[in-house]
Amino acid sequence: MFKVVSYVGGCTWAFLTGRPSRAAPSSKIHWASGASCQKSELRCPPTDIPEMPSCNFIPEEYKGMSKAKMIEIRKQICNPMTMKVTYYKKPVFIHQGYMQYLWDVDGNRYLDLFAGVATVSVGHCHPKVTLAAEKQLRKLWHTTHIYAYPTLHEYCEKLVSYLPDPLKVVFLTNSGTEANDLAMLIARLYTGNFDIITLRGSYHGGGSMTIGLTSNAAYKYPVPSSLGCTNTMCPDVFRGPWGGSHCRDSPVQTTRECSCPPGQCVANEQYIGQLKETLATSVPARIAAFFAEPIQGVGGAVQYPKNYLKEAYKLIRERGGLCIADEVQTGFGRTGSHFWGFQGHDVIPDIVTMAKGIGNGFPMGAVVTTSEIAACFVKGLHFNTFGGSPVACAVASAVLDTIVEDGSQKNSLHVGTYLMKGLAKLRDKYEIVGDVRGKGLQIGVEMVKNKTSKDPLPAEDMAEIFEDVKDMGVLIGKGGVYGQIFRIKPPMCITKEDADFFLAVFDKAVYNYMERR
Repeated sequence: MFKVVSYVGGCTWAFLTGRPSRAAPSSKIHWASGASCQKSELRCPPTDIPEMPSCNFIPEEYKGMSKAKMIEIRKQICNPMTMKVTYYKKPVFIHQGYMQYLWDVDGNRYLDLFAGVATVSVGHCHPKVTLAAEKQLRKLWHTTHIYAYPTLHEYCEKLVSYLPDPLKVVFLTNSGTEANDLAMLIARLYTGNFDIITLRGSYHGGGSMTIGLTSNAAYKYPVPSSLGCTNTMCPDVFRGPWGGSHCRDSPVQTTRECSCPPGQCVANEQYIGQLKETLATSVPARIAAFFAEPIQGVGGAVQYPKNYLKEAYKLIRERGGLCIADEVQTGFGRTGSHFWGFQGHDVIPDIVTMAKGIGNGFPMGAVVTTSEIAACFVKGLHFNTFGGSPVACAVASAVLDTIVEDGSQKNSLHVGTYLMKGLAKLRDKYEIVGDVRGKGLQIGVEMVKNKTSKDPLPAEDMAEIFEDVKDMGVLIGKGGVYGQIFRIKPPMCITKEDADFFLAVFDKAVYNYMERR
């Protein structure tokens, strides 16, 4: 016998002896929010978790290496960092993927809301992208830029059609770290200056040069790496000293009070003041560049006051520097409102770097700049053996087509907004959910000990919730300087039904943690 337990997103979920299934809609959803729940989250317990939305794809049966053998190799042969970065006390052994779902070696299905670290843009093994790769693999795997081959030129022309003038010259790489490393070199060559400014909490790569741009101690090594790189205060309107309830371009604002007069943002003025202080005290009068993600990725979907980048770009250009937008995580429609994150700030950078979603998981990156800036690079000889290979260009070209044909950007906006509003209700319900923020499907949920102190939720507590969410069938990420932010950056093909499932899972996981505490 079925028992109807909740109504989520137009679908009623029913349960039979622990095996969930769907029934016809018959009641209304009652979000656990409001004054009664604010007094005690545990007075409004979530219902049982519904079944994951259906999927017609049938994965292949796994017949490969045992989990024990994989762990043995992982510990003894793979480099030690492999185990250090392994998620979960009970690791997930991934076997196959399709669109927004992953299957492990035991046949368990997971809703993937992290997309291989915001990398799978249009869906795991998307049929259109897979077909493009297969076709190219039958014709030509590899050659280099010393020869002319069609896919390179077709892709470069297509890519720049998505960028505003004068950003019309392309350098192709294999990763975001490579792209940012190249952008650093170009900026220094073009300006004749050396110093570069980034925001605290940023992540721009882990190479020997880009590690200097990255401003997060977890990624630093005790070797010289930051020569010429200076960070300034991140204009974080939730955790930073200034912020209000109208600061950021997001469907969800902070719960901080705002007393700014109309047309003025005091928080923005204060953070710009901090940048001016950095320029006055920490770098030469002339600088090479300013690097910023339109929304911080590894930093935890941190958003800035609406006019911050516009005013920051003006200050940097006055000092001879180039403005570089790191679109590695925000590009290709992920923010929903625009194809590129920088467009949401009403700015045009001098250089744009990109990777991750550019190839839907295929190794690729790019630097796009102006013809004037690019011309400085012929002073020497630059060569990238695999950058812009025939297969990479074929895959990336198919990704661009698929984003348009599938309406991925529009879906990011609609499903992302829906998901954030649902998460905001959980923020209002639970004292430990401090902030919900983002745009489209670039979302962060900041966890705190309590909303008054905003002290980060400790790592062991984050791990409890993280593991619980996984055990209920959803994969998410973590980030932030203190590891206190859950990162939600799924393939852009997820549905509102997927969002409802995650909201139910996250509600249950946080409730379970609160009950244990």
